[in-house]
Amino acid sequence: MSTGWSLFVAVLAAFNILGCVWLLWWTSKRRPGDPKPEDTSHYWDGDITEYNKPMPRWWINGFYIAIVFGVGYLLWYGGLGTFEGMGRWSSQNEHALAKAAADARLEETFSAYRGRPLPELAANPHARDLGRSIFANTCATCHGSSAQGAVGYPNLADDIWHWGGEPERVLETVLHGREGVMPPWGEVLTGMGGPNAVDYVTAYVRALGNPESLRNNYLAAQGKPLYEGVCVACHGVDGKGNAALGAPDLTDDYWLYGGSTQAIRESIAHGRKGSMPAHGDLLGETRARLVAAYVWSLSNPQGGDAAVRAGSD
Repeated sequence: MSTGWSLFVAVLAAFNILGCVWLLWWTSKRRPGDPKPEDTSHYWDGDITEYNKPMPRWWINGFYIAIVFGVGYLLWYGGLGTFEGMGRWSSQNEHALAKAAADARLEETFSAYRGRPLPELAANPHARDLGRSIFANTCATCHGSSAQGAVGYPNLADDIWHWGGEPERVLETVLHGREGVMPPWGEVLTGMGGPNAVDYVTAYVRALGNPESLRNNYLAAQGKPLYEGVCVACHGVDGKGNAALGAPDLTDDYWLYGGSTQAIRESIAHGRKGSMPAHGDLLGETRARLVAAYVWSLSNPQGGDAAVRAGSD
C-alpha cells in the first residue's frame, strides 16, 4: 500500500470514529424546547403512549466503551493504513503459526511412513487410504476422482506410463513434476515433403500399431521416410517411445490428446505441451511418497503384496 493510500485509510478510519462519537453525543443531549420525557400526544388503542424519554445512561456509556475498545483494537492490531499495530500482530504471522502447528501434527501422523519403499506402502491398507485422501485433495482436479484422467491429463489407473511406471519414476514425477513437450513439426515436414507431408506422417503414425495396415497404404508409405527423418529421435524407429524423454508409445491404443486422425494431425502439426507441477514443496517427501504409492498401486494391485512376500522369504 502506498503512503497516500495509507494516509487515506487512516484518516477515513479516524473520521468514522469521531463521527460516531459526535453522533452519539448529539442525539443523546436534550435541547431547549424539547417536550418533557412524559409529555407526548401520541396514543394508540387508548392506552399505548409514546414518550420522549432519552436512552438510559448505561446504554449510552456502553456505546462510548465500545468506541474506546475499537480505538484500542486498531492501535494494538493495526488498522490505520500501513501501521502494523503495537502488538505486531498480522494475519500472515498467524497463518504461519497455525501452519507450523498443523505441519507438526501431520509430521507425527506420517512419520511411520517416512522413507518406506512404495511397494511396501502400497501393500499397507492404512498407508494406501492416506495416499487416496491426499490424491483426492491434490491430484483429482486434473486426473479425476477415479484417476482415469481426461484429454491432456493421463490415465493413472492403467499400465501405460509415458515417463516410466517403476516406483522410483512415479515418485520422481510426483516430487519434481514433468514437462512434456511435443514440438510443432508442420512447417518442417512441409519443407521436407510438400503440403501433404503432415497427412502422410499422420497416416504412418496411425498404422504403427497395426503393421498389416502398412501394406498397400500409399499415405503411410509416403510418411515413413518423413517419420524416420524427424520423429525417430524421440519415439524410436518402431514407435515404442522413450520413457526417459516422456515420448509416448505410438503403437498402443492410448492417445493422451485423442486418437482420431484430426487429433493426431493437430499434435504433429502444432505440437503439444503438458505440465505436471512439482508437488515436493507442497506435500513434503513423506506425503508425496504416500500418494505416489497409491497411484502406483492402481496399476499394480498385486505389486505391493508380492514385494512384501518377497521381502519375507
